[in-house]
Amino acid sequence: MKTNEFLTLLKENTDKSLVFEYAPGQLVGANYHITEVKNITVDSVDCGAGTDFWKETIIQLWESPQELGKRDYMTAYKAMGILNKVDKIKPMEKDVEVKFEYSNSVFHTAQLFVLSHQIKDNQILMHLGIEKTDCKAKETCSIPETTEQVAETSCAPGSGCC
Repeated sequence: MKTNEFLTLLKENTDKSLVFEYAPGQLVGANYHITEVKNITVDSVDCGAGTDFWKETIIQLWESPQELGKRDYMTAYKAMGILNKVDKIKPMEKDVEVKFEYSNSVFHTAQLFVLSHQIKDNQILMHLGIEKTDCKAKETCSIPETTEQVAETSCAPGSGCC
């Protein structure tokens, strides 16, 4: 999802609660705050000497330990107010990917992509997920697109798998 799509979603649903699902069936607590908005520029070189360049918006979500047990989620209106204030101080790139940075005591810190969203009852439910790392230069490095999985039972000493 692009940053401008997320902002439009908030603007069109100001009266709804903004809820994040960071893993299937696992919701960010209602005690979350938007604690940082990052305008990221990535300027990279991959293992095949290919270069790439892109920008991202990363919105950090943090659960306040002082508000454990809070039941009401932040509204889209409040989130939009925070992001509009940020945009006045450090303008956000609007036509770039938006990600959400999050962690808790059982989930490692990750930058999560928006997989999908639902307008459900009085909520905007943002389904977030990870994207696995990958080799961008498979062809250059002669790495096959698909690799065969070796069964654990066949990986015994002398089997030739390691």
